[in-house]
Amino acid sequence: MMTEQGKVEEKLRWADLLKAVQQEVRPAIGCTEPVAVALGAAIAARELEKPVERIEVQVSANMMKNGMGVMVPGTGMAGLAIAAAAGAVSGDPEGKLEVLKRQNKADVKRAKQMVAKHKVHLAIAEVPNVLYADVKVFSGSKWARVCIADDHTQVVRVEREDEVLYEKRSVGSTAESAFSLEGVTASDVYEFATTAPLDLLRFILESAKLNDALADEGLKGGYGLHIGATLQRQSEEGLLADSLMNRVLLRTTAASDARMGGASLPAMTNSGSGNQGITATVPVSVVAQYVQADEETLIRALMLSHAMAIYIHSKLPKLSALCAVSTAAMGAASGMAWLLRKDFGTVSMAISSMVGDMVGMICDGASNSCAMKVSTAVSSACKAVLMALEGTRVTGCEGIVAEDVDASIANVGELACKGMVQTDDQILKIMLHKVG
Repeated sequence: MMTEQGKVEEKLRWADLLKAVQQEVRPAIGCTEPVAVALGAAIAARELEKPVERIEVQVSANMMKNGMGVMVPGTGMAGLAIAAAAGAVSGDPEGKLEVLKRQNKADVKRAKQMVAKHKVHLAIAEVPNVLYADVKVFSGSKWARVCIADDHTQVVRVEREDEVLYEKRSVGSTAESAFSLEGVTASDVYEFATTAPLDLLRFILESAKLNDALADEGLKGGYGLHIGATLQRQSEEGLLADSLMNRVLLRTTAASDARMGGASLPAMTNSGSGNQGITATVPVSVVAQYVQADEETLIRALMLSHAMAIYIHSKLPKLSALCAVSTAAMGAASGMAWLLRKDFGTVSMAISSMVGDMVGMICDGASNSCAMKVSTAVSSACKAVLMALEGTRVTGCEGIVAEDVDASIANVGELACKGMVQTDDQILKIMLHKVG
């Protein structure tokens, strides 16, 4: 029986987990790295108080990597230049990750003209922050500048000409958080999601609403590599079975197709990424529908998936060479496993098998091909869940997997934080060489 001290500690852990999900599960229109640049441009344009004529953008290497090849919603173009121009022309400076929600055709035309006339200049900033954007907008000799660091919406400095309008104190290499997951375990996440008062968790249903709508949009087939729509056609033609695993695969991939292909619908993100949010949401929605789960069960499964994905991602850098869709899929595996067998042992076995299966998939920037990585991660999650239902898992004697699930998760963090730094540098060199 839990002591009074134990109950107090549990409530504190639950409070931090709730804050973590509230902070890390947010709606966004478009890939969050270009969107951060658009947000900086929108805020700078507001401070300039004049039509923007040209823009200078400096971003961290990881931001450059993630923004080079991804479509910007509503524009039909890819890259940080069009994101900056769109933000400066019509971005909502209060819109945060939905900064581009108000643009119209005339706005897009103006933004495209700025890019075509080479009025947007990009460079890599030599900064320690893995997530950093410095956007400076000009009208004649007048200028305004905004810096965003460590979180996609965290403004750390605003200037107009030589006047500092705002400066955030104590800016370090990580974003300031309203929560700490220090001391939290996978078991704590499980207990929180499955037993906390339902009214505290109900807000997570919005993730299913937004990301399921993206899946529906992606299945229309006009976005990205249209992988989800292709899988659906192949299922209809009998080349793929109409199985639960394939339904999970095609709907999750379709949502990523739409998101990466420039759909103007919002995605519910997880840990700063729309693809991570999609991966943590759609598989759980599909399995919940399959088992005819009631609303409470769906809420708890979604919360388990999102909270577990955040817990695992908290061991990683904000951006790295490790594709974090893999860690989001560990969250999805947790939610799916719980829907099929409400047992923490099954959840932990599924996570451990995923650590042994696909950790190490690289992030080579946001692009349409991210939907393929989503499909790979979700396929691994489904496979790991099916194994766990049979009492099978990758054991602690194999590779970086440990017997204890939290130790396995810590090993993933060590790999991302220390082992893949050189990989990240090499990926960027290859990408820049292609366009240089």
